[in-house]
Amino acid sequence: MTALLGLLFAASVLPMAAHAQLSVDVTDDSGSNALRIAVPSLPTSQVVTTPAGTTQELGQKIAQVIADDLKGSGLFAPSGPSGMRAVSMAEVTAPNFGSWSGYEALVHGFVRSAGGDNDITVGCYLYDVALQSELTRQGYVVSPRDWRRAAHKCADAIYARLSGESPFFDSRIAYIAESGPKDRRVKRLAIMDSDGANHRFITNGQSIALTPRFSPDYGSILYVSYIGDRVRIFVYDIGTGKQRLVTESRNTTFAPRWSPDGRWILFSMAVAGNTDIYRVPASGGTPTRLTTSPGIDVGGSYSPDGTKIVFESDRSGSQQIYVMNADGSNQRRISHGGGRYATPEWSPRGDLIAFTKIAGNFHIAVMTPNGDNERILTNGWQDEAPTWSPNGRVLQFFRTSPGRSGASQIWQVDLTGVNERRIPTPLSGSDPAWGPLLP
Repeated sequence: MTALLGLLFAASVLPMAAHAQLSVDVTDDSGSNALRIAVPSLPTSQVVTTPAGTTQELGQKIAQVIADDLKGSGLFAPSGPSGMRAVSMAEVTAPNFGSWSGYEALVHGFVRSAGGDNDITVGCYLYDVALQSELTRQGYVVSPRDWRRAAHKCADAIYARLSGESPFFDSRIAYIAESGPKDRRVKRLAIMDSDGANHRFITNGQSIALTPRFSPDYGSILYVSYIGDRVRIFVYDIGTGKQRLVTESRNTTFAPRWSPDGRWILFSMAVAGNTDIYRVPASGGTPTRLTTSPGIDVGGSYSPDGTKIVFESDRSGSQQIYVMNADGSNQRRISHGGGRYATPEWSPRGDLIAFTKIAGNFHIAVMTPNGDNERILTNGWQDEAPTWSPNGRVLQFFRTSPGRSGASQIWQVDLTGVNERRIPTPLSGSDPAWGPLLP
């Protein structure tokens, strides 16, 4: 994974207009507040060829990714470069606002390169059309193959400036790619960008892979592998392609999760008919049992500060959500609504817990950490296993279709429950895990 090589256009060097106030209401669920944003193709001072295409082609593709990212957030109504007039280099910093009167915001930018394998420079500018003022500007120096990262970074800067929220586009998803008949499913670990691009498989399908999670530093992926009668928890190093064993057992083992500091791994293990939550050092070692109640205790997701763990348990007679201290003490139930509760996941902001609500169908829902203000966000036939975006505003999950195939797909919904869309994957997909913003 190649990181961005540079950042240009510091605001302290190039100040922005002081009176620009264009913003969007992130709590509005009517769709009427969606800002109209024009995203024409990014021009280039000289058309040169790179391994990813000409700078002119990259200007078109980058603009399209920016528009797609903004549209996917559900907060904006962007128009991409297709069918828009060409923008000159001179207009990048001096827009012809009169020709964009049908929009509230305008994105301009540029692509430059010396050609060949040399880095490309991508500039990105956001303007308030009505006030004819600049809202923000960013620039990135990347290798040609990382042009999509520059596009996501531009979209992140625009999203953050207009919404007041932290960004999330420049991030990745780990998930389980599924193929084959329902009773002989091949399950491979895969990763992709948050919008489904740059997809690649990590495992070959010779063993079953389940429940991946990115490490807090993005350097590795934690997952469960079933080989014969052995269940193993592996950590896969993204940079080297190597993996190491954390723990293994003949007992059913599942749902591993990182602690926020990356020092610990939680997992569930069934022993003699009782399933409990255990903790093991990320480097490996002897697991410590955290729950001891009769029944099935499953999952485990740390609070962002690492002091608490949310999990599911049927100790009361049905699946419910509980919270405990990180050492296993002070276990208490927080769910009290109708139906069953499963797969809880603490928001990176700490303000909400997402979960699967089982009441007839399976739904994605959220509640506060004390169990209040429960809200159902989706209404599919079988939606489950939510995972949070880095900014804690969007959730991805997998939706299983009714019928013989039992095919599943990765979907996304924001906290309004209105903006829902499918994330494209080459095969069926389950168990998504959203990583933090890329470094």
